[in-house]
Amino acid sequence: MKISFIGLGSMGLPMARNLFQAGHELVVYNRTRNRAEELGKRGVRVAESPRDAAQGAELLISMLSDDAAVEEMMWGETGALPGLAPGATHASMSTISHLLSRRLAEEHRSRRQDYVAAPVFGRPEAAEAAKLWIIAAGRAAAIERCRPVFEAMGQGIEVVGDDPPMANVLKLAGNFLLASAIETLGEAFTLVQKYGIEPARFLEIVNGRLIRSPIYESYGKLIAGQKWEPAGFKLRHGLKDVRLALEAAETVTTPMPVASLIRDHYLTAMARGWGDIDWAALARVVEENASLPNAELLEQGH
Repeated sequence: MKISFIGLGSMGLPMARNLFQAGHELVVYNRTRNRAEELGKRGVRVAESPRDAAQGAELLISMLSDDAAVEEMMWGETGALPGLAPGATHASMSTISHLLSRRLAEEHRSRRQDYVAAPVFGRPEAAEAAKLWIIAAGRAAAIERCRPVFEAMGQGIEVVGDDPPMANVLKLAGNFLLASAIETLGEAFTLVQKYGIEPARFLEIVNGRLIRSPIYESYGKLIAGQKWEPAGFKLRHGLKDVRLALEAAETVTTPMPVASLIRDHYLTAMARGWGDIDWAALARVVEENASLPNAELLEQGH
């Protein structure tokens, strides 16, 4: 399939690499061109603009950081939309708002194109290993056309309906659950540390005997080891996703008090300059609020 891939960040680059290795005809575009050069050296065409990338594509994939980036790449001065032919499909794999997803669906419909919302669960190491979980919503025929492409990047595809924003809402709700797990791990770790118990030992006992959650296992180890860098998922993006979840909740008059608390803790972390470290550092906010003896070390760069 002729695929154009826009957005080669920590997730997009390994995803595009897996598509190339699967034998798809690939064109790539990234705002920072040197991110595309690895693929360019392997024979992949590096486009000069999003519009250039979209021309001739059967499938356009976007994997971008936020709503603003998607809007720029699609509707900007050299945006992809005018370059995408009628009958082509756009699969947005970014974590974006349900409102922007709705706007994209309507825009593509007016241009006689298909739109599939297909956000992913998984960190960069899962993208490298083609082990992402892909949540898809859109016209059934369009999803089936995308299926071989998704299978080259992920270990499973969950179809949640024909209305694209449903996939985005599900993704935001899932990220809220992940952020909630990080918050509760931070609170529990801080409590036991106040009594002289090592967080790693607490995690071994509780997750090994009681909960048995791979999420608690992976994030618990990050928090216990204070492994904030390199960031698999930046804290600023965690704040963005919780805000989007709250926006979706407000649209349907659904209170989310825990999400509001987590948003405020992420704002506190941002105010301390932690936006580019891993979003698991949310747990450090709890530690500092509890005045743990070593809670100030992160700000000192230790």
